[in-house]
Amino acid sequence: MKQPLPAAAAAALPTLALAWAIGAQTLGTTPSPMATVEATLAILNAIPAPADDPMLDANGNVVYDPIGNPVSDPKESFHSVKPSEFDPSGTHLVQAAWLHGIGCPTDATTTAPTSSFTDPACPTGDPRDQRNQGLLLVKTGPTENNAAAVAELKKVRGITLTELGYDIRKSGGSGASPLGSHCGAGAPRFDVITTDGLVHFIGCNSPPAVVAGASSGWVRLRWDPATAFPPVSETVQRILIVFDEGQDPSGGPDSFGAAILDNIDVNGVLVGRGATDAD
Repeated sequence: MKQPLPAAAAAALPTLALAWAIGAQTLGTTPSPMATVEATLAILNAIPAPADDPMLDANGNVVYDPIGNPVSDPKESFHSVKPSEFDPSGTHLVQAAWLHGIGCPTDATTTAPTSSFTDPACPTGDPRDQRNQGLLLVKTGPTENNAAAVAELKKVRGITLTELGYDIRKSGGSGASPLGSHCGAGAPRFDVITTDGLVHFIGCNSPPAVVAGASSGWVRLRWDPATAFPPVSETVQRILIVFDEGQDPSGGPDSFGAAILDNIDVNGVLVGRGATDAD
């Protein structure tokens, strides 16, 4: 593998330099055609990083630096996953959105047979999720179409990554099952960009995940960042979830073209809600 970028250049993530530094990495033996460094860079360039929450003074006013920019709150930690679509040609064949009522229920209110229900796959969840939200990721049509459903994890810059994961709406007890949401080698996947200028891939089914919980409708998957391609060893710059496998055979094993996720996990912190503002 070629040498990584100097830290200053890596932090800026310049497209040509980063591609020079890491070459054309791909995921697994049967990757999505978009599971490459170049494709990740195209998404990064098209979708700005989410803005940090500003620091507030004792009176609740935003604190600004000497040149007038809001100061990022140093106490803010991972707490949000922002969906968006990468669709530079306007194909309108991808969608990413948090929706009410489709997530993995943890202590959800029910009418029968009891007053509450917790799916065995998700005994813990995001305590702020009051409407059982889930993250819908869809790609309709061919995998080769240059478009992807994307969700970016907010406030992860500078962290040391020890664990990644999510709950996926799926039967069969593992990510390898063809039942339910799509879980392929390349999607849904984590694209982890680190401060040394490398892009790291963790696909739903490549590398194999640790199953931390399962039921007839959900599977809780966890990954050690050391199993990523290449292994994650430096601090984080950005993390995205990318869904770019469609409904053709190359989007196997199910050619379903859609997945429902919940409880996105970063170092044990779960996020299972977000703005329900799909277009």
